[in-house]
Amino acid sequence: MSSSTDSAVRLIAWIQGDVQGVGFRWWTRARALELGLVGQARNLRDGRVAVTAEGDRGACGQLLDLLRGPDTPGRVTAVAEQWGEPAGAFEGFTEA
Repeated sequence: MSSSTDSAVRLIAWIQGDVQGVGFRWWTRARALELGLVGQARNLRDGRVAVTAEGDRGACGQLLDLLRGPDTPGRVTAVAEQWGEPAGAFEGFTEA
């Protein structure tokens, strides 16, 4: 991701539901890489998954739509989001 891109953003999404132990982080990583995003998907102690993605605003929006869509592994009951400036701290997209 180029930090000089005007449309570059950071998306943090918290996904609630039955999303741990069902391949959700792997699925998210695959979708993010297809969209050219960098970041990570990680399990939280409270059962949610936190997704941080950086890249083009449109691609981050597409990822958010996918996270809310019907084709995710497990069962998503809610998605909260926060948008900000990219930090440039990621290389690739990882499962943490």
